[in-house]
Amino acid sequence: MVKIDARSISRTLADAGSWRAIVLHGEDTGLIRERAAQAVRLVAGTTDDPFQVAQLDRETQDRLEEEATALSLIGGRRVVWVREGQDSLAPLFKRVLETDTETLIVIEAPGITARSKLRALAEAHKQVASIACYPEEGRALSQTVTDALGQAGVTIDRDALIWLTGVLGSDRSGVRGEIEKLVLYAGENGRLDLQAVQDCVGDAGGNSLEDAAFSALCGNRMMADQALERALADGANPVAVARTVLGVLVRLQKVAQGVQDGQGRAESMKALKPPVFFKRTAAFNQALDRWPLAALSTAARETQAFELACKQSASPDMALCRRHIASLCTVRKG
Repeated sequence: MVKIDARSISRTLADAGSWRAIVLHGEDTGLIRERAAQAVRLVAGTTDDPFQVAQLDRETQDRLEEEATALSLIGGRRVVWVREGQDSLAPLFKRVLETDTETLIVIEAPGITARSKLRALAEAHKQVASIACYPEEGRALSQTVTDALGQAGVTIDRDALIWLTGVLGSDRSGVRGEIEKLVLYAGENGRLDLQAVQDCVGDAGGNSLEDAAFSALCGNRMMADQALERALADGANPVAVARTVLGVLVRLQKVAQGVQDGQGRAESMKALKPPVFFKRTAAFNQALDRWPLAALSTAARETQAFELACKQSASPDMALCRRHIASLCTVRKG
């Protein structure tokens, strides 16, 4: 079984050429795409040369065997890069692995579960690396941010880093986009303090997802639906939606609990870490006005159940996602 643990992922990708195939799965579609591109580029030297890299989507995956056995016309090792890998690909993938070919197969399979046939095949084969890609949180996310900024010679103050990791979205592509923006903002060998990060990033790291959550909790169904569709179009998945909504609900609960315990609302909001971004203050207060503490607790439990449902095999997760955001437009009974 070649199931790559988290500590070995960087080393595995750096040595991508030693594998027959790499299967990337998990919840973070942006991280899956980033790691796939890294492996493809390392072996083929490019990601977009059609002579060296064959890209197959769901409609063209039946060409996997044909592309895997094709010879390079210009020398060097070819790569077949498969998007949206599903269990239906498993029989073709198995035949390719039984064929003598030098082509590297890289499969993005964000939707497969632990019981997936494709994943089981990958984890059982000695020459296939099975790599899980999950959203980074806490220390891991902080390390990713500081490492990426450090590569550009940019330093970031501790309080700015804490605030930034609190507002960044869970999808890797969104995180990378915000880091690139910060690098441009800071300039070569620049330094980022809290004010600079807030001015540059604002709430953009999770803007569409948080927009959807706050719009729903404030009772604005149309804006909630629009923000959700933007987020999904940008690559967010239903689990990320659930976690963003739950994060918003937990912060609202903390403030509501503080008020119930005798604190002023402004004082309770100020105590949040990271603090409420100023552009969110009006929506935060509006949601608190609509939702009593008991109702927020009920919504949080329902959101946890929604996330669990999304992780079930063959779950209609997109439909569940849209239904849950719509349901949040109505205040729960405590």
